[in-house]
Amino acid sequence: MRQRRKKEKTTKYFDYTLLFLIIFLLGFGLVMLYSVSAYEAQSEFGDAAYYLRHQARNIVIGLILMFIVARIPYGFWKRVGVPVYLIAIALCFAVILVGSDANGSTRWLRIGSISFQPSELAKIAVIIFLAMLLSRIPKKITQLRTILAVLLCAVPVIAVIAYSNLSTAIIVAGICVLMMFVASPKYSHFLVLALLLVAAAGIFILTQSYRSGRIMAWLHPEEYPDEAYQTLQGLYAIGSGGLFGKGLGASIQKLSYVPEAQNDFIFSIICEELGLFGAICVILLFVLMIWRFMVIANNSSDLFGALLVVGVMSHISLQVILNLAVVTNSMPNTGVILPFISYGGSSMIFLLAEMGLALSVSRGIHLDEEYPMA
Repeated sequence: MRQRRKKEKTTKYFDYTLLFLIIFLLGFGLVMLYSVSAYEAQSEFGDAAYYLRHQARNIVIGLILMFIVARIPYGFWKRVGVPVYLIAIALCFAVILVGSDANGSTRWLRIGSISFQPSELAKIAVIIFLAMLLSRIPKKITQLRTILAVLLCAVPVIAVIAYSNLSTAIIVAGICVLMMFVASPKYSHFLVLALLLVAAAGIFILTQSYRSGRIMAWLHPEEYPDEAYQTLQGLYAIGSGGLFGKGLGASIQKLSYVPEAQNDFIFSIICEELGLFGAICVILLFVLMIWRFMVIANNSSDLFGALLVVGVMSHISLQVILNLAVVTNSMPNTGVILPFISYGGSSMIFLLAEMGLALSVSRGIHLDEEYPMA
């Protein structure tokens, strides 16, 4: 009788707020993508809706995958964490051997007529693998040697990705550190870890002359107009937008001044067309999304589910922060896209699959009618 009463007092939960934010950001992204890319698409392909159609196709595929993943009980991923991680490493290594080039970078793997970025799959694989690993050793994570051992497990995929895609490797490393930071009650260990990472990054930059050149272009963009051309044009777009912008579709910088504006620098065109007000609204949408991730993680029925959502939250947070930092020249240009808004194929599809993981965890929450979730 007691169990029956308890069952009657609990109801299943689904985070419709998070789902609404996802749909709204996707819709807003399509509107901005068409506004930004119509001129370039017409010039290059003779079709102003070229990028829009491809992005809409990617979103449809991603949404289907998101709802499939959301329907799968998230405990399933705990059982396949190791195989998924090993597959991701193998595919990323295959890019080094037989990867295809695009825009001067070898980041894609082509299978028949389909090409995708294995590094995007690696982000999900690392989240699942670390959530599985950390949920099995919750008491040992307080020890520094355990933190270093867990990080060492993630080094293979980070190293393989860094060979051809440093920006994604930085994001994956950041996801690992943030997940361990949340799981560990001892924060002092992460000061040591931060020093090690800063030292490693410094050595890596100093041993690569072209990367040190990129640092100089970041510090003094006006002295390196060729290397910092995209950054300078993006800053012109942001500065000319004012408080409320020039109006949707009225951007000047998107007319071939900002190269590939539909990708990394789409936020600069948002600032130009919608102004500071529009930029703040976009940032607030991401803040609301991160808040929903926190709510789901705090109310998850087990540690594995909570860590899955923390991993997804870390990915979105890092990618948004890095993209905004690059566009505003707060850090060197690293080629990081703005989630849900920038043009992308495999990045959009795998990102929506990650959203499916978070929604799957939300479905596992059982609410007590006497003490509802905040």
